[in-house]
Amino acid sequence: MGNEQRLPSLADRDSYRFWTEERARYSDTDRQGHVNNAVFATFCESGRVAFLYGNGGLAPPGHGFVIARLELDFRAELGWGDRIEIGTTLLGLGRSSFTLGQGLFRGDRCAATAESVLVLMDETTRRASHLPEALRRRLTELAGGVAD
Repeated sequence: MGNEQRLPSLADRDSYRFWTEERARYSDTDRQGHVNNAVFATFCESGRVAFLYGNGGLAPPGHGFVIARLELDFRAELGWGDRIEIGTTLLGLGRSSFTLGQGLFRGDRCAATAESVLVLMDETTRRASHLPEALRRRLTELAGGVAD
């Protein structure tokens, strides 16, 4: 049991090396005055897109990424004007998919955590494609390692 690696706490800022930022707009709020739950998913999407495409694009030619699963846990409210920092890390690598972990932070407080499974898709066949070794290395480099 001494060899087991522990998954990072997604609510801990130190679990992330890759960061992007958003600001909550007035239109993001609901009738209770806080950021609507659906917008949290949009903030996660912004972080994923920056991670996957903001670095010259990680998908090999003729391929793209599709999201197969998103799990989102709400921990605190966000409000209009809040600066949201989005941390993204790599939790695991599969044959044709990988799992990202994310945290949405307002200052030191974690407002939400998310895990998403993304699949590498061949744009011609529209089917899953094996993750090439170069992509595996680049994902790992950007995240600062694989957490599992």
